[in-house]
Formats: sequence, structure tokens, C-alpha cells
Amino acid sequence: MERDVKKLHPCFGSLPNTGRIHLPVCQRCNIQCNFCDRKINDYEKRPGVTASILEPGEAIAILEEALKICPEITVAGIAGPGDTLASDHAVETFKLIKNTHPHLLRCMSTNGLLLNERAQELIDVGIDSLTVTVNAVAPEILEKIVSGIVYHGTYIRGTKAAELLIFNQLEGIKKMAAAGTAIKVNTVLINEINKEHIKEVARTVKAAGASMYNIIPLIPQYKFRHLKEPGCGDIDGARREAGEYIDVFRHCQRCRADAVGIPGVLDVAGQLYKGKIKIRETFSHG
Repeated sequence: MERDVKKLHPCFGSLPNTGRIHLPVCQRCNIQCNFCDRKINDYEKRPGVTASILEPGEAIAILEEALKICPEITVAGIAGPGDTLASDHAVETFKLIKNTHPHLLRCMSTNGLLLNERAQELIDVGIDSLTVTVNAVAPEILEKIVSGIVYHGTYIRGTKAAELLIFNQLEGIKKMAAAGTAIKVNTVLINEINKEHIKEVARTVKAAGASMYNIIPLIPQYKFRHLKEPGCGDIDGARREAGEYIDVFRHCQRCRADAVGIPGVLDVAGQLYKGKIKIRETFSHG
């Protein structure tokens, strides 16, 4: 049965004081974005950062503790720190959540490279809401943002990589939307590259089935550390243009991959994880 995501999910305009937990079970990533600098630490407040990597079973134990500390949690999400479809850890974790805590919304974020071919797995496990990061729908723009992809063990660069990523993102969104999944698209706003392209991204993902759009200002780091972070005027302008085609989310907190609590109100991740999880491995691509 389709659930009321807008009522229960903080990132879809839910009622006040609804919480979420991000379970950091995904280590590997299969694309390399020029702005991405994934880290393991307990102090940076941004996506791609976590204090630990969990196994699916550990994630359920953490979830149960989190619900005791913050009973307002309505969403169990997985947002990395790697990509959720680059391994089986996210799907395995959601299967456990479905069995142990079926009342919670199941939410997932992905870069979408494998979304087209793995959509049915997500439908079967009952993903309620899905966020796909789509930074461009024109290959000549996307190839400036993504250095390359690892697709079934093959490293691909340039226009071919961008074309493949865009195709799989859009086809995957269509499949998930057709199954009744609420779809939000994230776009990292990079003034020097995709600022004038935002309207086209919004139009295209809406046509594919997305219902919500979130524009995230670039955090200058990694290969894009020399670029400037977009200002409030840039973000407002991009939101106005996107809003001609799709509902725009305006309260993004740029959450960590291990965020827990009520966004902008209560953060209990430190209390939950302190001294309990040890780092096992470093990040990898593939």
C-alpha cells in the first residue's frame, strides 16, 4: 500500500518534528564526481561523511537504539556514504527494516548509475521514497562534473560515461515512479558549469516522474575546490527557474550519511554512535 510520504518524510514537506535516520552501510561508489570528497570523521556536516561504516545487522541494532532516543523518527534512510546500489548492503538492510520495523518509511539515495537495472529490487523491498542525484541531462555538461564511472567492472570516461549515466538515471526514475515510489531529484548547483542548465534538468526529471526537486549549492572541494560556492541569489534564481516545472524543496540541511534526529531541530548521532563503532576499511570505487 502506498504511504503518505509528504506527511511522514522531512525531505518531502512533512509535518513538524518528524525525524529520520541515515544508516551508513554503503562503502563503495561507482562514479567519481569532481566535487565529491568522502570522509570518515565525526565533525564535518555535509553529505559523503560518516563516522563509521555499518554492516546491515549492525544497522538494525543502531536503528533500534535510535528509536528509543528519538521516537519521532519516521524514516529509515540510506544515503551512502558511497552509492547505495554499488553493493548489496542497502537492499539487504532494507529487507531487514521491512521485517523488523515495517512502520518506518524506507528511503534511499543513489547516483542512479545502476537504478535502471536494479529498480525491481527496490520495488520488491518496498522503497517508499527515492532521491536521485542528477547534475545534468546533457552529456557535454555532465562530463565536466563526473570524471568517470565504473560500470560492471569497466572504467568509462567522457561523453560515453555521461550518456550512460543520464540514460540509466532517467529510465530508472521512470520505472520507480511508475511503481508509485515518491521521487526527489537532487542537483548540485555549480555556477560555472550547470547554472544555466537547471531549468532543463527540472523539466526533464519531472517528465520522467520526479515529484520534488532539491538544489544543493556546491561545497568547493576536491577538483572543484577552486570554484566559488553559489550565493543566496544564485540559489533563489535556480529555484525559481526549476519551480516552473516541479515542486522545489527549500530546507535542505546537507545531511551527513550518518545523520540521526529531526533535521534542523535535534541531532542525536553523536549520542548514538559515540564509542560504539570502529572503522573497518577505507573507501573504494568499483
